[in-house]
Amino acid sequence: MSCDYGPAGTVREPAPRKGADARAPEADGKARNDPPRADEDKAEGDEGAAGSDAPEEGDVKKDQGKKQEEERERAAGRFKEHTRDPLAEEQGEDGTTDLAAASRARRATRMLFDTGRDLNSFDRSYFQSAHIGDIHLRMDARHSGAGMRSGPVPDEELRRLRRVHVEPQGYVQLRNALGARRLLVLGAAPGTGRTSTALSLLDEVTGPAADATGTEPGAGSRVRRVDPDGGVRKLAGSLAGEGEEARRGTGYLLELSLTGPGALPPDEMDLDGLAAALARCESYAVVVVTVGSAANPLLAGRYGRLCPPAPTQELLTTRLRERLEEHVAAAQDGEVRLEDLLAGAEELAVRRDVKDAVGLKDLRPAEAELLASLLAAHQLGEVPRDELLAGCRSLAADQAQEWFAGVDRALTAPPAEPEGGAGRPGTAALFHPVAFRIALAVLGGASHSAVAAAAHLLTWELSVQCDPDHTPARPLFCDDPEADLALSRAELTDGRLEVAGTEVPARLIWYRGSALPSAVLTEIWDRHFPVRAPIVRWLRLLADDPRPQVWMRAAVAAGELCARDFDHGYAELIRPLAEAATPRRRIFAATTLDQAAGHASHRKAVRKLVDDWSRYGTKALRWTAAMALGYGNAADTTEDALDALARIGVRDDGEQLAVASFNAVRLLALPDGAKVLRRMADWTHHKRAEYQDLGLVTTVRLAVTSVDEVLSDEPDSPLADRADWPLPLALAVSRPELVLPMADLMWSALNTARSKDVALDALESLLRSAVRGDGTEGTRPGLAALLPALATEENDRRRLDWLLRRMMNDPEDPLPDAQARTLWWLAVPPKERTGEEDSHG
Repeated sequence: MSCDYGPAGTVREPAPRKGADARAPEADGKARNDPPRADEDKAEGDEGAAGSDAPEEGDVKKDQGKKQEEERERAAGRFKEHTRDPLAEEQGEDGTTDLAAASRARRATRMLFDTGRDLNSFDRSYFQSAHIGDIHLRMDARHSGAGMRSGPVPDEELRRLRRVHVEPQGYVQLRNALGARRLLVLGAAPGTGRTSTALSLLDEVTGPAADATGTEPGAGSRVRRVDPDGGVRKLAGSLAGEGEEARRGTGYLLELSLTGPGALPPDEMDLDGLAAALARCESYAVVVVTVGSAANPLLAGRYGRLCPPAPTQELLTTRLRERLEEHVAAAQDGEVRLEDLLAGAEELAVRRDVKDAVGLKDLRPAEAELLASLLAAHQLGEVPRDELLAGCRSLAADQAQEWFAGVDRALTAPPAEPEGGAGRPGTAALFHPVAFRIALAVLGGASHSAVAAAAHLLTWELSVQCDPDHTPARPLFCDDPEADLALSRAELTDGRLEVAGTEVPARLIWYRGSALPSAVLTEIWDRHFPVRAPIVRWLRLLADDPRPQVWMRAAVAAGELCARDFDHGYAELIRPLAEAATPRRRIFAATTLDQAAGHASHRKAVRKLVDDWSRYGTKALRWTAAMALGYGNAADTTEDALDALARIGVRDDGEQLAVASFNAVRLLALPDGAKVLRRMADWTHHKRAEYQDLGLVTTVRLAVTSVDEVLSDEPDSPLADRADWPLPLALAVSRPELVLPMADLMWSALNTARSKDVALDALESLLRSAVRGDGTEGTRPGLAALLPALATEENDRRRLDWLLRRMMNDPEDPLPDAQARTLWWLAVPPKERTGEEDSHG
């Protein structure tokens, strides 16, 4: 057997021959078929171990020089170093890393953005306002009352309200509370129908049925809106005759804004004074406030009540009926039945493409009105399907625009404080709801505590960007989780998170609608350019967070932002993080690149960039390129990806073998797994030692990699139901045609001196996975498929025998005898058993 020489002039043994030429099964009946026993002579075990070292060469020559032996030991040490995980240098040499948890977080986050929306072609301004037949679609319906400061509510509006208002849960209790105290403080999130509910309540308590005389105030004066600038005190003063003459039996609607800088809520004495003034003139008032820390004292008092949103289905049905009644009334031919049209429109509303386009679990009144208009118009043949879907997509975009439009308008005005003051008050409190919505768009599906902490970080960045001369003050005990949920259309669910390799229960938070994360990111990135700087700084902070649920989700969201403006994203996020010193930041950059490559418009640019990095980049850029290649989107073909990984892995005496091999294994989870195994075999049997090492390291890496670490986000992946299995065993069951190539590669690693020790340890981990820690069956089907192909020769079985006995005699974790026997018989095909197995039962 000829020798190969390594880079330092040292002798390397050549990689063993591969395939059937090197592993022809023995035909002379000498194969060992006895299962191992724990109480056998240790000397026999040592003999088996010696026989496992290059069986085709015989026993190791006893006269080998000491220098050559030391070099082999050093080579084995370097080989073990190359099989470490990419995050090992940050998380410890022997401990578990968070690659599997990061992979799961990535798959979950990509699902949030995979809603059928092309962020690069959708233009929300397309459907701002339109006339379709006799139906007027108002995309800005929720803003229609914004300019109405004070004055009577028109009778026409009250009549329509009686016809279409949908009562929220607990409406009767709200009416009784208003009737008893004459004053109600109603708290809810904007856009949830709180104003309509307030008007409906006032209409009922001030109507003719509520008046013993049966009379009502003059037309248009029974329900009035009140200018919010004066607040509660001004309204109470006007009722006492200090401003305008008090109107008996009138209902007053006052919408207070408590989010502006320096805004203070009325205290309980102010409310008592208003209630007394209302009682004197037999009138009523509803004060509408936005839920949040500022409104909590009002809502917790005797006048406060929360206003639940109206049920979505009833809202939509009511609005649909209103729209279709107008059409049936105009037709006057009797051929069109209202119930038929209504049933068809409701059936259309639950179609998959329409629901995905809407992307909202709950509809608010203005959204239900728009959707009803679109469905009715399509049902009547006035709107084609593409325009219907475009209008549906605008719902989430319009919500995002409302959330962020003019948030800091009051802060941009000259401050009213005296010279040398402490800064504008309330900056952090103003930005916190905004920051929470952005954090939820980026980290949706993470724990509530992680999203809240990230929101506080972003609140700081936004506050400093808006007012850099002053340090923002953040109250420590004013957070309101329920208000955060209401103001962000979010929900909490019970789930589980992985912490240091162990699953723990957690409260997870999501948007109530798949369209909202993309809509929020699109809104802030496209329409509010000054906010990019604090968000970039914030994302870099998240890249350093040790929790996979945070940094991996942030990386995917960063990729979506880069798809909106790749030039800006590359300069501010991708390139700086790709050259960072820490592996986690480089993985962040690689994940961002892959997410951008998921958009067809950016795929070519990303592939060219990664190819250049793999050829000409610095050490850090080559490392990042390898991680990007492992996702499967950063090269035109699998062969191109493997070529680039080989360039990275063999360069500089294999300095980056670890990251190159890991990402070659990641490609095995894709449909082109057979091509990857063929390339690994070519590397293993290459004439150059650097390629041999790449093939051997990748083989061992394959054996110690779990499916969870490399699973793609394809919903129909055959590996998805074996996420906790070692990858080779899952592949052996799901893709039997890969068994022999994998066995050949593992055999080569076991019979090469510099890799045999690590390969034996990897084989032991595969064997121990047969039974789970709780005693249930684990990967036995995979071992039953792989072990017979791995132990076809007598020497292979002698090695397996020695390894099993070593596991049985392990002082820390001994393998039970029964499990050892079961594993032995899995490796020995039934036709090769000699009948002696009966004596070992």
